[in-house]
Amino acid sequence: MNLNKLRDKAYQCAVAHGWHEENLSDEHFLCLVISELMEAVEADRKGKHAKVAMFKEWQGNSVPLTEETRKRRFMEDFEAFIKGTVEEELADACIRLLDLAGLRGYDLDSFDYEGSDTEDYSDMSFTESMFRICVYVTDNFYRDEPFILLNEIFAFCRDRNIDIFWHIKQKMKYNELRPYKHGDKSY
Repeated sequence: MNLNKLRDKAYQCAVAHGWHEENLSDEHFLCLVISELMEAVEADRKGKHAKVAMFKEWQGNSVPLTEETRKRRFMEDFEAFIKGTVEEELADACIRLLDLAGLRGYDLDSFDYEGSDTEDYSDMSFTESMFRICVYVTDNFYRDEPFILLNEIFAFCRDRNIDIFWHIKQKMKYNELRPYKHGDKSY
């Protein structure tokens, strides 16, 4: 996985949708990462998980569609089967970190994601795991190293058999199709 390409795509989408009109601090962006992690906790509490097989089945329909209908159908299927789920919120947290890395020009491909140490999330509850990742987000030592924060989310997802890269790609496609500033948000 080329994380610098994902970084650039996330950042370009954020710029195109008006999220970088103001010069905001890293703390601003990191707080939004925490908010996504907390939304993941809420989704977990409600038992909301992505229905990936249903999404793929509906998206795999071979009926010829116009480009506009295909986009609308993607949005509808995403909202029906993925929106508001644990997986979507974790993807959002990653996208926010990718966006921050793009804004600040961090090289994400120079880090050894496979060989690096991460927390062992296997004995932690979902909520404990999200708390632990939030500790990394708020720790000054890691604040300037979004690849470490991404790696913790990747490690958690590997432990839980979540294909986070698939979810990131789907959410980025969804975000590209959304209106400017998602229609109603100021930041």
